[in-house]
Amino acid sequence: MKRAVVISGMGTVNPLGNEINESWQNARKGANGIDLIKRFDTEDLDVHIAGEVREEDDDFFSKKEKKRLDRFTQLALRSADEAVKDSGILDVSFDPYKVGVYYSSGIGGLETIANQNERGLTKGYGRISPFFIPKAIINIAAGHIAIKYGFKGPALSNVTACASATNSIGEAFRAIRDGYIDYAITGGSEASITKLGLSGFKVMQALSNDKDPKTASKPFDKNRSGFVMGEGAGTLVLETRESALERGAYIYGEIVGYGTTSDAVHITAPDQEGSGAMHAMKFALEDGGLAPKNIDYINAHGTSTPLNDKVESLAIRKLFEDHADNLSISSTKSMTGHLLGASGAVESIFALKSLEDNFVPPTINYETVDEDCDLDYTVNEGRHKPMEFAMNNSFGFGGHNASLVFKKWKGE
Repeated sequence: MKRAVVISGMGTVNPLGNEINESWQNARKGANGIDLIKRFDTEDLDVHIAGEVREEDDDFFSKKEKKRLDRFTQLALRSADEAVKDSGILDVSFDPYKVGVYYSSGIGGLETIANQNERGLTKGYGRISPFFIPKAIINIAAGHIAIKYGFKGPALSNVTACASATNSIGEAFRAIRDGYIDYAITGGSEASITKLGLSGFKVMQALSNDKDPKTASKPFDKNRSGFVMGEGAGTLVLETRESALERGAYIYGEIVGYGTTSDAVHITAPDQEGSGAMHAMKFALEDGGLAPKNIDYINAHGTSTPLNDKVESLAIRKLFEDHADNLSISSTKSMTGHLLGASGAVESIFALKSLEDNFVPPTINYETVDEDCDLDYTVNEGRHKPMEFAMNNSFGFGGHNASLVFKKWKGE
């Protein structure tokens, strides 16, 4: 018997804020989290803008911890701390082997990799840090979360590029629904705003050519030219509906469907017919026993790249047919930039808050209509809308597609 799965805790650090409420209020009003890069000098780069996390909590880690944790793990732990405390699961009795950590990243410790290679080149490879590997590997954020709280169930990292966090949430959902675990801490983290990361995406022509941080990320706009790099982390605590009700937990919403596919076409470009993306959404609907007409809002992948936005719009049009014109759609990447492997977690949080508030956040920076993107993208201003079901889409290099469907919590 399949069990109902709800979200009882959430946490985030991202360019719009260092916790849930601040982030959501900024998303509601269409704030822009993208600015000139401040963490390091970009004079020798072609890229000068990004969506950086503001540094405000200097006391969260000791100096020793900071030396031993890559930035992506630090962001993951800060986000997880808010979510776990928010959920209250540490205040109840649980079997530690029934609590899983499904937490990922698209790239992992890129800053550590770059720094240690530079150290090897200048001082000799025998002088690199003994913490190099434990800081850089992608699964280490999941490992640290498990260690911090003593969660002894599966600790897994689904690495599917920019779909990583969405796949992690979906796999955690299935594990609880099918009875393998009772609780999950799930999501993703990314911190690739480094000279190496920015340059890598720039030379493959994936980043925006717009040098103005106020307008560079413009999903679905005809003049979009690429994405803006972002960083951050998002964490959700999942558990059975029965468990959450029994302990009186606050419930943000319910996960009712998950679909994932592979384009099997190209290493970076999506299937131009949108078949893989369409089927991921279709399977998520079928998983939840829903029809296309049930969906009220889609938090789109919406990267601001010419091909992604066109293909995602086509996939939505194919699946939803006439109902596509009734959908509210937005890309919160217009405000945060593209958080890569963490994007699906932060955007799932925004989708859940949208349902909770009956409010669709905007796609900002939209000016010029693109005939290939003919849907309602909630341009420039958010709007109130009664909603029951929301979908979140994430697509990644390698042809990975993942979709989640959330249901508004109305109480029992």
